[in-house]
Amino acid sequence: MNKACFIDLQGTLGGNEFGDVRTFSFFSFSKEALERISSKDYLIFIITNQSRIGAGYYSLDEYEELIEKIHLEVPSVERILCCPHTRYDNCKCKKPKRGMIDQILIEYDIDLAESYVIGDMGKSDMNLAKEIGSKSVLVLTGAGKSSLEEYKHTWSEIEPTIIADNILEAVNKL
Repeated sequence: MNKACFIDLQGTLGGNEFGDVRTFSFFSFSKEALERISSKDYLIFIITNQSRIGAGYYSLDEYEELIEKIHLEVPSVERILCCPHTRYDNCKCKKPKRGMIDQILIEYDIDLAESYVIGDMGKSDMNLAKEIGSKSVLVLTGAGKSSLEEYKHTWSEIEPTIIADNILEAVNKL
């Protein structure tokens, strides 16, 4: 079985956690972090909620253009999955629901107990880790600090496996 890192996009790898994904750019340390994760024999999957697609702010085609650029910049990423739904759509893929992970498990043999969910939002990322039985890493970039402080009540039953200033620091603790 493989081990994997399921990594949030905005706020974790770059960009603004609530910003427009079309303006996404990596933090200066993120590409190095992804390469280090890959060198530790983890499969890398980026999983992201993109409710602005479902709300009509931008199209799935515009989003996919960005994804193509990310794959060119960081070829070590196996797949990038997104939930385009709004919270009112009652889908099965919007984090913290496990739908995107279940899609990955159809194609890949992954040991979830030896894998990590890495993100900046406790409510979605840490709850997803609990839902799938994986380890969790909360990074303090993006919404990480506020998630740990003022919004901890939205995921109060969970203690992250690792808390790190950013994804590069987190990789050194895996």
